[in-house]
Amino acid sequence: MNKTNEKSIEEIFSEGTSIDRALNRAVQKAVWKHKVLGNPVSAWRDGKVVWIPPEEISIPEDSSSLNNQYK
Repeated sequence: MNKTNEKSIEEIFSEGTSIDRALNRAVQKAVWKHKVLGNPVSAWRDGKVVWIPPEEISIPEDSSSLNNQYK
């Protein structure tokens, strides 16, 4: 990225979109890794923490690029 297209940290925080995308991607990677390794994940449902077994974790079809980072 060249200097004229770079955003300041203030712009990034006020817009929030880049941060939201990065957090969403990090969660997708973590959930995918838990499923692949056979580990459950926790979630908040109906006011309680519940454990979701790996076989019940659904992975979006567009997540195929996630597995390349763990090989």
